[in-house]
Amino acid sequence: MRDEPRGLFQRADEFAQIFRRGAEFARELVQENERLRRQLIDLERRDTEAENQQLATRYVEVEQENNNLANLYVASYQLHSTLDLSEVLKIIVEIVINLIGAERFAVYMLDERTRLLEAVAAEGLETQALPRFALGEGSVGRAAETRETLCEATEASDDPERPIVCIPLSVQDRTIGAITIYRLLTQKESFTPLDHELFTLLAGHAATAIFAARLHSQSERKLHTIQGFIDLLTK
Repeated sequence: MRDEPRGLFQRADEFAQIFRRGAEFARELVQENERLRRQLIDLERRDTEAENQQLATRYVEVEQENNNLANLYVASYQLHSTLDLSEVLKIIVEIVINLIGAERFAVYMLDERTRLLEAVAAEGLETQALPRFALGEGSVGRAAETRETLCEATEASDDPERPIVCIPLSVQDRTIGAITIYRLLTQKESFTPLDHELFTLLAGHAATAIFAARLHSQSERKLHTIQGFIDLLTK
């Protein structure tokens, strides 16, 4: 009988040790769960911050795109609001500076008689010093003839015959001229997809505006010639 209580105490002590180990294990599980929960919250917070940063960045990009498109709309309206060729060229120069971010560039028009591209406006360059280009010859002549925009690099070029960008100006299948860009503004590091959209839109609007202004100028000259001839006959 004396051994029976000792056995009971021994078993009770074993149960107590098992219970303590179970309690310690449970406490460790709770601590591990708490650690994992904090880690999960931290990761979710980081993901949220990253998403917010991405949304903020995209918002700025969309806002910039909308501003550029709005500016292009205004510029297009200005282009088509006048039939004065000098005014049209002045507006084109402002668009290339403000929307594309070019610092040095030239606007060429095709001489219908000689079939040569001649500089009619420029920024950062002397118009009279710029070379003339025959259609199909050199990078500028080929771009104008094929009506495909040339965009080689963003580094500045000091060679007037090798622009970093050449935007052909055409109306349907008729070549009107070209815009050649040689240097970008300092804050303009590279071209974006929006820039290439601007190249296309600018090419169409600028070409149409120049074409209309030239037709108006020619019709005005013919009208003055006819009026002068009539005045001579009626005197």
